[in-house]
Parts: sequence; structure tokens; C-alpha cells
Amino acid sequence: MTTKPDEDQSPLGVLDKIRANPTGRLALKISVATLGAIVVAVGIVLIPFPGPGWAIVILGLAIWAIEFAWAKKLLEFTKRHVQSWTHWIARQTWPVKVVVGLISCVFVCAIVYLSVRLSLGIDLIKEGQKLLT
Repeated sequence: MTTKPDEDQSPLGVLDKIRANPTGRLALKISVATLGAIVVAVGIVLIPFPGPGWAIVILGLAIWAIEFAWAKKLLEFTKRHVQSWTHWIARQTWPVKVVVGLISCVFVCAIVYLSVRLSLGIDLIKEGQKLLT
């Protein structure tokens, strides 16, 4: 025997029940604001490094969008522009894609070099030259 999931048990139904109570509404706003801020802050710290820094920032924005209209608008704006960039790249010829890829690689390498140099005081270029000699 299968049962149909109760609509009140869906995440949105639970959120609506929480919002129905003034204390719950305030607690939800504070919780979403705090969790979103933590996720965005972690993402911002990770942006200079290779990996999912921007994706984590967007995840934090999605968390904020649960409760804040401005975050929902910003998230939609971001989605639109990421999609338009992705579609633009997809329409380009291979030489253009290679150039964009090389520019991206140089940018990431520069960010990693500067991050390591400024945060740890290690000059990766000099360390690489030492290894070669």
C-alpha cells in the first residue's frame, strides 16, 4: 500500500507553518540570514582559490532567497547572466573557446600565486626555479 506524501510535510509546507507564528517567522528569518551569511562568507574566502568558491557564494544566496526578496532577485539575475555566458561560450568556435580557457587559466594561476604569496609569504616562482636548478 502506497501513501501519498502529505503536502504539509513538503519543505514549503513546513516553512509556511513556521511563518504562521510570529516567533517562528522571526526565528526563521534569523536562521536563514545567519546560515546564508556563513555560507556566503566561506564562498568569498574560497573565491581566489581553484574550486567552487563562486558556487558556494551562489548557494548562500539561494539560502537567503528562501526568506529575502532581494536575494531572490539577485539569484535570478545571477542565473540569467551565467546562462547567457554559458550559451555564448557554447556558440563560439574552438579557437575562441581555447583563448577563453587560456585566459581563465592564467587568471586562476595569478590568483593562486598572489594568494600564496600574500597569505603565506611563499614565492611559488622562486620555489619552482629552485626545484629546477
